[in-house]
Amino acid sequence: MKVITLCGSTKFKPQFDLANAFLTLQGHLVFGLAFFEQSEGFEITCEQAELLGQLHFRKIDRSDEIYVIDVGGYIGDSTRREIEYPSNRARLSGITPAAGFRIPWTRL
Repeated sequence: MKVITLCGSTKFKPQFDLANAFLTLQGHLVFGLAFFEQSEGFEITCEQAELLGQLHFRKIDRSDEIYVIDVGGYIGDSTRREIEYPSNRARLSGITPAAGFRIPWTRL
């Protein structure tokens, strides 16, 4: 069992749901997103957006891997920061193209 955090644009809620189900059925503990403001029309304040971003980084801190949802190859600024975040403190051990791509990393 691995702990995996899902990362990607909030535009892609259906793909997040599929990835969550797929990884959970493989026996992994999956951290997802609390809100899909772009796909569900939630409006959040700048302060709330900052809080959600920091909470997501804490999920990444507790994860063995991140799984990036990259529908059509789309990687926005927030997702790019999430991809770069673990590489500042951990070693990337591989990328496997799939519906999204997984970036396994290990703590230094």
